[in-house]
Amino acid sequence: MRIAVKVIPNARKNELIQTETGYTARIASAPVDGKANEALIALLSNTFCLAKKDIEIIKGAASRNKTVLLKRMPSDT
Repeated sequence: MRIAVKVIPNARKNELIQTETGYTARIASAPVDGKANEALIALLSNTFCLAKKDIEIIKGAASRNKTVLLKRMPSDT
């Protein structure tokens, strides 16, 4: 399943908010050396109860607007 995520780095805390067009992720990490992307994957992993290896940023790795592939949903196990 593919989801659209708008990332807001340097937030006070990590949180994921569902919107009409996808999700908005507030990430406490700075967008330096891929740390915000790693934090996003960790947040999605915890939210959707998936292993980090089952989550991949397939578009927009260097952008605030990303397309994320969830390779397996919890119901697939």
